[in-house]
Amino acid sequence: MTNQSDGLPVLVIDGADFSDFDGFAREFSRLLCNYTWRGNLDAFNDILRGGFGTPENGWVLRWLNSDSSRAALGYEATALWLEVVLLTCHPSNRSNFEARISSARRSEGPTLFDDLVEIIRDHGPGGNESEDGVLLELV
Repeated sequence: MTNQSDGLPVLVIDGADFSDFDGFAREFSRLLCNYTWRGNLDAFNDILRGGFGTPENGWVLRWLNSDSSRAALGYEATALWLEVVLLTCHPSNRSNFEARISSARRSEGPTLFDDLVEIIRDHGPGGNESEDGVLLELV
């Protein structure tokens, strides 16, 4: 296996250190300098662009115990998170969030884990924002 992290700083989160989305936000915020991420996915995307204490010129996010996180951030957690977002979303987005909640309750569609992984990978090789040079290692 090729080591993607050759020469790049490696930041580590451990799925064994959290069991829900708020815990993931706390664990990820620990990696940032003087910034607390509160779980907004748009803000997460912005953080990965840089300027929040992550290394410049590319870095590796090594996600230990990612299978535990996949389970913890699965359909149940997704539905709960979407229900909270629904309370404050713009009225024009309500039907979209309601449909996503229904899908999550049927164990269909992307989970929070899937959304996070997609956002991270979008900032790495082949992604729309690959210039950020964020490499994801699910361990």
